[in-house]
Order: sequence, then structure tokens, then C-alpha cells
Amino acid sequence: MQETVASIVPTEENREATDPVCGMTVALGKGKPTLRYKGEDYHFCNPKCHDKFETDPYFYLSGNNLKKKELEAERSATGALFTCPMDPEIVQEGPGTCPICGMALEPMSGVSDEPNHELIDFTRRLWVSALAAIPLLVLTMGPMVGVPVRDWIGEGFAIYLEAILATPVVLWAALPFFQRGWTSLVTRHFNMWTLIMIGVGAAYLYSMIAAFMPFLFPDTLKGAGGHMPVYFEAAVVIVALVFVGQVLELNARERTGDAIRALLDLAPKTARRIVADGDEYDAPLENIVAGDRLRVRPGEAVPVDGVVLEGGSSVDESLVTGEPVPVAKEPGDRVTGGTLNKTGTLVMEAQLVGEDTMLAKIVDMVASAQRSRAPIQGLADRVAGYFVPTVVGVAVLAFCAWLVFGPSPSLVHAVIAAVSVLIIACPCALGLATPMSIMTATGRGAQAGVLVKTAESLERLAEVDMIVVDKTGTLTEGRPVVSDILPNAGVTENHVLELAAALEKGSEHPLAEAILDAAGERQLDIPVANSFEAVTGKGVTAKIGTSRVFLGNAVFARETGVDLDGLDERAEELSELGRTVMFLVQDFGGQAFLQGLIAVSDPVKPNAKVAIAALHHDGVKIVMATGDAPQTAAAVAAVLGIDEVHAGVLPEGKQKLVEDLKAGGHTVAMAGDGVNDAPALAAADVGLAMGTGADVAVESAGLTLLKGDLEGILRARTLARETVRNIRQNLFFAFAYNTVGVPVAAGVLYPVFGVLLSPMLAAVAMSLSSVSVISNALRLRTLKL
Repeated sequence: MQETVASIVPTEENREATDPVCGMTVALGKGKPTLRYKGEDYHFCNPKCHDKFETDPYFYLSGNNLKKKELEAERSATGALFTCPMDPEIVQEGPGTCPICGMALEPMSGVSDEPNHELIDFTRRLWVSALAAIPLLVLTMGPMVGVPVRDWIGEGFAIYLEAILATPVVLWAALPFFQRGWTSLVTRHFNMWTLIMIGVGAAYLYSMIAAFMPFLFPDTLKGAGGHMPVYFEAAVVIVALVFVGQVLELNARERTGDAIRALLDLAPKTARRIVADGDEYDAPLENIVAGDRLRVRPGEAVPVDGVVLEGGSSVDESLVTGEPVPVAKEPGDRVTGGTLNKTGTLVMEAQLVGEDTMLAKIVDMVASAQRSRAPIQGLADRVAGYFVPTVVGVAVLAFCAWLVFGPSPSLVHAVIAAVSVLIIACPCALGLATPMSIMTATGRGAQAGVLVKTAESLERLAEVDMIVVDKTGTLTEGRPVVSDILPNAGVTENHVLELAAALEKGSEHPLAEAILDAAGERQLDIPVANSFEAVTGKGVTAKIGTSRVFLGNAVFARETGVDLDGLDERAEELSELGRTVMFLVQDFGGQAFLQGLIAVSDPVKPNAKVAIAALHHDGVKIVMATGDAPQTAAAVAAVLGIDEVHAGVLPEGKQKLVEDLKAGGHTVAMAGDGVNDAPALAAADVGLAMGTGADVAVESAGLTLLKGDLEGILRARTLARETVRNIRQNLFFAFAYNTVGVPVAAGVLYPVFGVLLSPMLAAVAMSLSSVSVISNALRLRTLKL
């Protein structure tokens, strides 16, 4: 340490110093920041280095900053990786666009300090499209509802005004869609972008030619005043609708990072470091390195993973196990970063820091699981792979047929037929089919306490055949209650409960809360306890009146010298039922008497058994995955009729269980409410978060059940099935319209009836198909859940 100080502090001959933070040379007498620490002066190149040093001097003087830089340099040899949400096999360093679908790549870490440029850009383009679509709809639809706008301003001017409004939307706002559509053609991955590019492009090009070169068209196709019908509004409305869907989807994907941010917030921002000379101070968490001695005070979160050196306390490890009962910690025991220290003070040695902690690994698991769940392309995209080449093929055949067999001018008729096919295939109804159903379903779900985060979750929930459930907070209340009071001979239940409540008064332990609640329900007069003492891993003791009272496990009770009088057998029976048993002993001047025992349990939710039976009837298998002991888990499973039990499972174990079930061919939903459930919720085909649980669980899941009960799963499943059915009906309407309209537009009726589809009739048919889709989607508002 002294050598380091000597190299930093300037001498009379040396009018330069080395910045202890960044290592730069600092010229003295130039007004640079200076700090005096333990009798020595340190000089800095800028205020930022000064502030960093002032926050944590030991970190820089010990050389730990150099070790940390070396470690970070090793880890950052590979730049930040980005992947495509639609094509997860695409991975590259730095941001960019997907070479397959053209979508913007997202960070594989799940979070980024950078703003979502695609969301910002698409929101801007949405506003431009919407502002153009509204007057276009007034111009085109106004006459249909008794507002003859076109008569007021003249048909010719109305057409030119439409062209002016549509041009910036098609040539600027829709540019990303054309880029993705072109990419889909080049890579032969036909999808909605292909349809949008063809439909919008054909409608706009045809309309521009019809508006400014109407003399190219036969008079038989022209309307009053010699004007050709145009489709500018169709092109713009399609673009605006697609942008609505894209912005909603981008916002949903942006929120997936909230789960990771919620996890990161569980770790404290600082840790109290104890240096070799005994000084203590709060250092930034990122400056903690392996080997540092840290103090964890009551009520503080454990900063990093490590081992207890001194002290004793109870630590809430629900982050890891999901169980609400704190775990006793003594010297030699391991502690996990992010868990909460409840009562005593611990001195620990940091062992795993930064990316190596359990909390960091949970963050990685959530990010990895979210990446692996590429969004479903949907029925529209699956059909588009066949529909796009079919439409293009029909357009080409129509062009060739009219060119060879059509009346004069055959070229003009051929072009009109081909363009009519492409226009009538515009995905207007197709674009409405899914978003309208989803928007209506999410509104109906919210009324019933089912919050839908992504459309994908609804689609997959309808196909689920296996549900993995957490125990605490999902199957059980997550709040212990006194289930049994067994007094010894000659002792009353109230006496046992009064003494136990006196000992537990003022404690924050969940078991203490259960005892105090039970005493409150019976309106007992709780005596005053003095000389309170907690014995880590055993129980508590205090003086009440002239006696000393002990409350704890069987080992603690036997140490007082009492005979358990057969209550130990009853205690074993209660333990087999998943209950926590505490013995109460009262000592009068060296003579101890067993007063009785109290059992505390986490009760099963009242409707859990009925809900599980209904899910079984629906063909769904129920699997319990819990961090609790096998004995407790088996007891709950026996009561509820659970098909399969996995106990003592850590967060990565729950995630692996979900992944194994998926690999076995099952469509898996995960229902949970704790931080330890977050990786499994993200890894499942559908994550179902109990709304009464941790924020990170809610953020990791695709659906949230506000009431936090299993009946919510039944409601969500009904909603999912009806929504998918509604989407399929909408797609049927949309494709049926195209199936009929495309051949008519191609001219199949002309040889028999001499009828060529009027562009105006095509526009009306397109509007009717959209109206049918919207009307059908709105039926979901009356769905009974």
C-alpha cells in the first residue's frame, strides 16, 4: 500500500502525479481536482475520476481496479451480441438488420442502455401514416355515409389530393416494409412482408398511372368525368394498420426487458466493505471483488454470493427457493446475492461477484429463455408462404391470357387484369384479422382478471397439454398460519399460544406472524417478554414473569432437559403433512416443563383442488416444481391430486424441467409467482404469473392472473381457445374473399358473361371483407369466462 501511495504523491522535484483512477499523468498547479485521504494528497485529471476515488478509495489504492479491468477486457474480447427475434439462428456482433426477414436485431442480453431506435422510427412513421390515412378515408368513404366531399371539391382535384397524401406514406413511411418484402423475395421466405409489398406497391403504382395517365385505359373502365378509380386510400390504410401492429409488438418486446431490469434491481447498489485496518464504508457494488470482507446489516440485501465469516442471522432465500420461511445462517454457511438478511448482522467474504453470482445467472437464464421463444409467425404467415406465389402466378397467367386472347387494346387489358389481381389481393382484411381479435380478447381478458402481454401467449395457451406449477403462492396461500395447537396434559391451548405469542412479539419472521395472528383472532392477553434471545437454527427464548420460556425445534426442547411425552411422535406425523412444528418449554427456576407444541403450515388455496380437477378433465397434466422439502411437497400434492412432483428445485432446475418437458414433445405452461420462477416462466411456451407475486415473475410471463388463483388459468385457457378460433374465422373470411376475388379480377367471367370486374366493385368488396373481419372479432367482447 505504501509503495502505491509513494508512486502517486508528487515530490518537490516531480511536479507531476499519476491519477490513481485512470492512470493518466496529472500536471500540478493547473487547477486539477485534488483529494486528501488519510494524510496524503491525490490528484486527478478530471472531476469524474475524483468522484470515483472519493466513493471508494480502497478499490483504487489496493490495485483491485486493475484486476477488474483485466477481467473485463477478457470478457469483452467479443463485442455485444445481437440476434433476430423472428430468426434466432441469426447472431452477430453489434446491432443491424436480419438478413432473412429484415427486422432490427435485438441485444442477446435482453437489455440495452441504448433506446430502441426501431420503435422510435416506427412510431414516427405510424404518425405520418395515420395523419394521411384519416383525410384519405374521409375523401373515399365520405360519399358512402352521406358526406359528398368529392362532389364539393371535384373528382379530379380529389384524385390529385389523394396522390399528394399517399406519396410520402408509400415512398417514405412504408420503406422498411418494402425492404423486408424485397428481402423475403431474395431469400424466398415468403411472408406478410411479401404480401404487403406487392399489395401496397401494386395499388400505388396503378393509382398513380390511373390518376396522371388515364388515357392509357379503355373508356369502358372509366367513371363519370373520364376519371379512373384509384386505390391510394387502400395502400395508405394498409401501411397505417401494419404500423399499428408493429408498434404494439415492439412495445411488447421492449417490455420483456423489464423482467431483467426487475431482477437487477434486487441486488443492492452498494456493499459495506470492511478493510484491513478495520474501517468500514459503503462501496459501489461493481467495485466489490472476490475476497472482500463485507458487513450485511439487518434488513439489507446480501450484495454478492459468499460465505459467512462472523455473526448469525435468518436470511429470506425466497429468491432461490421460493419459500417464505427464512433460513438460519452461521459462520461457514453460504449466502446468495439478492437474498434478504432479516434479523442479525453478518460478516461475509465475497466469493462470486458480477456475472458469476446466482442472481446474474438467473438474469442470463431469463434472457436466454426469452430469446429462445421466437414470436409465432401466425396462421397468416404460414398461409402466405403458399398464397404469395399463387397470387403472383395468377397475375402472370392473367397478363399472358389477356395479351394473347384479349380484345384490343390487348396490352392495356392485360396490364389491368394483372394489376387488378394484385390489388384485390391486398392484405387489408388479412392485416385486420389477427390484431382485431387480439385487441378485443385482451380487453375481455382484463375484465376477467387475465392480463395478456403477447398475442403469442394466447395462441400457445390454447395448445398447452402440461402445466408446471410452483407450490408457494400458486397452490398455497404463501402465508403461514397456525394449523395445530397440541397442549400437554393439564395445559390449555390458549396458554400455549399466549406464551408463544409473547416470545414472537416484535419478530418479523413469517412463523411469528402466524402465531401472532392466531393469538389476535382469539383475542388473547399476551404477556410481556424480557431478555429475548434468538438461538440460530434452534429457536427463541425469553423471560416471562419469573419463568424462562423456550420455543423451537425438538433439539432445542431436549436441551432444556424435558421429556417430550409422546408429542415428538405427533410432531413427526404433522411434519409428514408438510407442517413446521415448534415445541414450547417453560422453566421455573431450573425445573423445565413441556407445555405443548404449535404447528404452522402454508394452507392450500380453497379453489386449487377444483381447478386442478377441471384442468385434468381438459386433458392437462399438472406437475409441481418447488424449492420446498420433498415431505412438504408430497403432502400438498397428495391433497390436490398433482400428477408429478419435483421438490428441492432451484431456479435453474425449474428452467431445465420446463425445457426437458418441451423437448419431450409437450406444450408447456408454467405458473408461478416468485423471483425463482422467472427463468422457468420465460422458458415455458406460456408463462402464467400470479398477480399477487413478485414483479419480475409478472414481467417474465406472457399472461398475468390478477386474482392469483388456478381458476384464472381456466379462464385464460377459455379466452385463448376462443381467440384462436376467432382468428381462424377471420383468416377464413380474408382468404375466402381473395379466393373468389382473385379469379374474378383475372377475368374468368369475361369469356362467359363478358364481365370484367370494375375497380370500384373491387374496392367495395375489399371494404366488405374488412367489415366482416371487424364484426366477427368484436363478438369476443361478449365471451363468457
